[in-house]
Amino acid sequence: MSTRIFSGGPWEDRYGYARAVVAGPHVWVSGCTATVDGEVRHAGDAYRQTLTAISIALDAIEKAGGSLRDVVRTRIYLVKVDDFDAAGRAHGEVFGTVRPACTSIQVAGLVDPRMLVEVEVEAYLGDGTRDDAGGEAP
Repeated sequence: MSTRIFSGGPWEDRYGYARAVVAGPHVWVSGCTATVDGEVRHAGDAYRQTLTAISIALDAIEKAGGSLRDVVRTRIYLVKVDDFDAAGRAHGEVFGTVRPACTSIQVAGLVDPRMLVEVEVEAYLGDGTRDDAGGEAP
């Protein structure tokens, strides 16, 4: 059994997807950009777009009952490889203590030319048998 989480974004109904899907202890968040209320924010600023996209993804994780510390994997899609450092700094500021697995990928483009970054996040809500450092709980 799975649960769908919706953000109310304009494309969820139009294109038939959910912001996140929860199945058991797993949460998969669809790609998030810096689009808020249907408008792309922070045009030209990959750092701020990354922070905004991560915030949207973490909101979905929280709606699923998780938190920042439950994030186990992220993917950062970049239109320009030159934005890797800016996006990486933003990612590090948010996830520096969590340290999820992370992949950064350069793409030819996103659905709006003002979008520089798209972020996917996966979380594992767990069963309480692991500690925050990733080792087995005592």
